[in-house]
Amino acid sequence: MSVYAIAQLWIHDAARYGRYVERFMDVFKKYKGRVLAADSSPVVFEGPWDGNRIVVLSFPDEASFRDWAESAEYQAIAEDRKAAARSVIVMVQGIAGREDQAKK
Repeated sequence: MSVYAIAQLWIHDAARYGRYVERFMDVFKKYKGRVLAADSSPVVFEGPWDGNRIVVLSFPDEASFRDWAESAEYQAIAEDRKAAARSVIVMVQGIAGREDQAKK
């Protein structure tokens, strides 16, 4: 079942975050994920939010997400993201296929 990683970011060091972004795709392309959205000007429709970036990633399954997120390559570049921004990152399950799982 597909999973999605949704990241909300509060960037306070644009130069260091830029270094992370420059290296991100070289690492990410080795895994089975897709970047679905990356927006530095998201429109807030409801509720308070003072972040300045949203990123949505898609993976075919949780194992693929974890392979990427826990890889030594990603952890090495993530040091720049962690130093440059406060982040909230959640992994959510896709809904396709849940109906089939419930019937079992």
